[in-house]
Amino acid sequence: MNIPQDLKYTKTHEWIKIEGNKVRVGITDFAQHEITDVVHVELPENGKIVKKAAPAVVVESVKSAFDIYSPVSGKIVEINENLMSSPELINQSPYENGWLFVVEFTNNGEFSDLLSADDYKKII
Repeated sequence: MNIPQDLKYTKTHEWIKIEGNKVRVGITDFAQHEITDVVHVELPENGKIVKKAAPAVVVESVKSAFDIYSPVSGKIVEINENLMSSPELINQSPYENGWLFVVEFTNNGEFSDLLSADDYKKII
């Protein structure tokens, strides 16, 4: 199971890469294995305001549809448009090419309950 050390994680299996005042968000390798073959992704619109722990994306697989939650509150400033035509990137490259969206966060205090890679390993 691939769990990069330089990222933060949520208990709901999202990963977060902090980039200044923004965070890049995706789902973990563990989550993409559980979801199985991704066939469609409903991404939020740029400019949408998201709340921490609220659904932000819907990922559909051959099994079911899954809500993906925003790990922080803020404004969506970028989405991975490549997923519109190639949703399988989530399965093939969950940490590099299969990221979902970027949020300009409004409260870095919300990072306090994010997990380190070692802590995330313990919950899966």
